[in-house]
Amino acid sequence: MGLLIDGMWSEVDRRQAADGSYQRTDSPWRRFVTADGSSGFKAERGRYHLYVNVGCPWAYRTVLYRKLKGLEDVISISFVRPAAGEEGWTFLPTDGGTSDDLFGFEHLHQVYTRADGNFSGRVTVPVLWDKEEQTIVNNESSEIIRMLNSEFDKSAESGADYYPAPLREGIDRWNDTIYPNVNNGVYRCGFSSTQSAYEAAYDALFGTLDELDQRLGETRFLTGDEVTEADWRLLPTLQRFDLAYHGLFRCNERRLVDYPNLWPYARDLHQQEGVADTVDFEAFKQIYWSRTGVIPKGPDMDWSIPAGRA
Repeated sequence: MGLLIDGMWSEVDRRQAADGSYQRTDSPWRRFVTADGSSGFKAERGRYHLYVNVGCPWAYRTVLYRKLKGLEDVISISFVRPAAGEEGWTFLPTDGGTSDDLFGFEHLHQVYTRADGNFSGRVTVPVLWDKEEQTIVNNESSEIIRMLNSEFDKSAESGADYYPAPLREGIDRWNDTIYPNVNNGVYRCGFSSTQSAYEAAYDALFGTLDELDQRLGETRFLTGDEVTEADWRLLPTLQRFDLAYHGLFRCNERRLVDYPNLWPYARDLHQQEGVADTVDFEAFKQIYWSRTGVIPKGPDMDWSIPAGRA
C-alpha cells in the first residue's frame, strides 16, 4: 500500500529494511486528549471522531475500547472498507465500510492532508480527529486506548479501568513482550523478504505464544484474575491468527485452537460483555486475503464454546 509524499498520494511502499526484515514506522501524530484539557485537547462529549478499519487489529483496539467504556455516544466513528483500494483506505458504505461522516471524503489520505496539506508518510488507522481544532490528535492505537480508558470517564458509561496503578508494572512488562513478538511479530513473519529474517520472527513468535500459553495455565488473565490492557492488546492478534496469520503470513507451527490455554483464554475475552458486538470475522479475513482475489470460507471456529475459566 502506498503513502503520501508532500501531500500527494504515491504507490511507493518503504517498509523493508536492508536485511529483508519488516520495519513498522512510528505513528507521527502523538498528541493527547486529557480530562482537564491541560494538553490543549480536552475530553468532551461530541468533540472527537475515530476513523477506523474494523479488520485492522490496531484500529480494532479503539473500536473495542469505545465499546467497553461505553463511549459510543461520546465519540463518533467512521469505517473505511476492510480491503484497501488503489489509494489506500477508502470510504464506501458497503462491504463493511461507511461514508466519511465529517467531510464526505473518498479516501483516508484526504483526512491526513486536511490536517497537514504537506504531510509525508503512511496513512494508517486508527485516527483520532478533533472536530473543534480540525486536526488529527493521534494515530497511535496504544495511546488512543489509554485516552479512552481514563480521560473520558466523566462521560463514559463504564468506570472500568484496564490500566490500574497496582498492575501497571505487569501490564507494561507483558506489552513489551507481546508487541514485538506477537502483535507485530506476525507481520514480521508475513512481510519478511529473506529466510533469516522470517525464521527469526517465527521463532520469537512461537516462543512467546508458548510462554503465554504456559502463563495462562496458571492465571485466568495475563496479570491475574482481572482483565487488563495487556489482554485487550493481545486479543486482536488471536482473533485473526487462524483466519489469516497461520496461512497467509506463514505462522504455521501451530494454530490458536491447538493451544490448551490460549484458545479458551481468547474465548473468555470474546465472551466478555459487549466484545462480540465489535467483531466482524469476515472483515478480519478481507483485510488480509482480498489482495489474493479469493476469500477463504474457513476455518470453522466456534467462539461461543464456554471458556470454563471463571
